[in-house]
Amino acid sequence: MKKKVIALLLTMVVAANLMACGSTTEETTNSQQLSESSEEETAGAEGETEAGVSGNEAATENTDVELAEGSYTIGISQFAEHGSLDNCKEGFLAGLEEEGFVEGENLTVLFDNAQADTGTTSTIADNYVSQNVDLICGIATPSAMSAYNSTLNTDIPVIYTAVSDPVAAGLAEEDGTPVGNITGTSDYLAVTEQLQMIRDILPEAKTIGIIYTTSETNSESTIAEYKKHAGEYGFEIVDTGINTIADVELAAANLVDKVDCITNLTDNTVVSALQTELAAANAKNIPVFGSEIEQVKSGCVASMGLEYYELGKQTGHMAAKVLKGEEKASDMHFETITEASLYVNTQAADKIGLTLSEDFVKGAYQVFDTIVVE
Repeated sequence: MKKKVIALLLTMVVAANLMACGSTTEETTNSQQLSESSEEETAGAEGETEAGVSGNEAATENTDVELAEGSYTIGISQFAEHGSLDNCKEGFLAGLEEEGFVEGENLTVLFDNAQADTGTTSTIADNYVSQNVDLICGIATPSAMSAYNSTLNTDIPVIYTAVSDPVAAGLAEEDGTPVGNITGTSDYLAVTEQLQMIRDILPEAKTIGIIYTTSETNSESTIAEYKKHAGEYGFEIVDTGINTIADVELAAANLVDKVDCITNLTDNTVVSALQTELAAANAKNIPVFGSEIEQVKSGCVASMGLEYYELGKQTGHMAAKVLKGEEKASDMHFETITEASLYVNTQAADKIGLTLSEDFVKGAYQVFDTIVVE
């Protein structure tokens, strides 16, 4: 591993590069935090995992864990800042800790958030490669793709999470085998289960609206799945493509006049502007359905969704095998969480005058009676 002084100097270069690429204020702050982290490490301070947003407790210090041999530096590149991806990160660190990789003891973690800018994901990945980290974790499809491209001529393995369709993203073959030194976990949506849920809640509905980012490969493949199965449940899909977060307000305002409800994907740009979408829909009493727990907590009526903290933890276990030399990323099929759970927000339903049956609410894995906006 590199000497700590060199690590500090290289981290300062990361911050300068990100600022030069037009990163947002928050990205600059992230890079500054990396510098502070390196300084703390030099002083011998122990790292501390932040609390997760999902209601799941982040990994707490486990005094009984047997530390893995050696010391390691990893880079975590997160595409956007919102609850589900934040939970992936915390779960990932928790999974690593369970396997003996503890931040501040034998693990140094470099973290950057691209703030939904695909160009920044490449800069982040390139910087990690320049520091010769032991592994890169890409959270969400754009970050995973950039990490893979940046490491093509290196021995640095990439582990991804929250990638809806690794095959469509060019990260895996049809049979699930990796295309290179890269593997991870998929948050493939339970599309048919979501359609059935919407039909159960809205027996008279005919049209479902979806806003998606045209540059997000995962969103395009999931839209295709919705269109493939919508007719089986008596629905027509009305989709609207956007390019940036700034486009969400107009797209939502136009969409609510054309549909009976809206369902969200795990589209990072759209989810980052969830409250904008909800404001337009609530004004017209149009139900919005989420794709995971955080969207439901924040105001969507319901979701047949995944638990992203557990997805991240599963990814952390995979990364630990690679760091220990037990497996090669290039030999590991990507993994998925196969079962979706029903999450319901009764206050979100009440807000638009939507009545949910008592049996439906009782059947939920988790019910929220308040709307919590972080």
